[in-house]
Amino acid sequence: MVSHLHESLLLLFRNRPALAASLIREVLGGDIPPFHEARVVSADLTDIQPAEYRADMVIELFDDGPVFAIILEVQLSDDPRKGYVWPAYVANLRARLECEVCLLVFTADEATARWAAMPVAMGGMNWFRPYVLGPSGVPEITDESVARANPELAVLSAMAHGRDDDAAKSAQIAMIAQNACRGLDGDRAELYFDLSISFLAEAARNALEKMDPQKYEYQSDFARRYVAQGVAQGVAQGHVEGRASLIARLLALRFGALEGHVQRKLLSSSANELDAIGERLLSARTLEEALG
Repeated sequence: MVSHLHESLLLLFRNRPALAASLIREVLGGDIPPFHEARVVSADLTDIQPAEYRADMVIELFDDGPVFAIILEVQLSDDPRKGYVWPAYVANLRARLECEVCLLVFTADEATARWAAMPVAMGGMNWFRPYVLGPSGVPEITDESVARANPELAVLSAMAHGRDDDAAKSAQIAMIAQNACRGLDGDRAELYFDLSISFLAEAARNALEKMDPQKYEYQSDFARRYVAQGVAQGVAQGHVEGRASLIARLLALRFGALEGHVQRKLLSSSANELDAIGERLLSARTLEEALG
């Protein structure tokens, strides 16, 4: 998958924090207490010691006060050090909030999911094991009413299943995710459209182009242009254009509105150049550093 997957996944959970609790409860069978609100809070999990621990995202569930907390980690590859720091994340936050805390690890492939799910020996009789969700564990959202009620889950489904062997089903999931964006604000609708197609395999992208666009209402100029011109321009050009649009939105979310020359630079970049920007985006401190 493309290099900006890490930030794209976090964006969905940031826009709908309760999504993490729903996945743990409904997909992974975890015990989540009743709550009225889910909030994204500081991901700094450092205790009073000098060591620095920072997770990808922390979501607190509130009733009258904190009743549960979820630490979210997007893990794109094996990292043996995580077996030491993940338990520290949970222990530090649990001591701070004085409530139950769990770790949810979201992976981009099944091999990483199997690695992340391995129990960590803490010493003595103590073991640590996080909740782990790989692509195959994400529900296949093929019901439009479900997608409209939770567009973030629909987009997550399109991203997770965009490269499944059944190209027709992948295309159907992507189309339903796009349709679920109706009624969302313009920027969010455009971004979710881009995410739903950026992770499609070529066969699924071809299948999507053959679907009847008259049955669906696309939100953005980019979406309408992609559907209208996709066959003439070819799959490769559509893929690069979608990637450029997604990178632009991720840059804008992190560094603010982009000037025209930055937009033109992205649109004229090759797929490899866009991938390089996506990789730098994960750690860049300024827009200039991300653009290279």
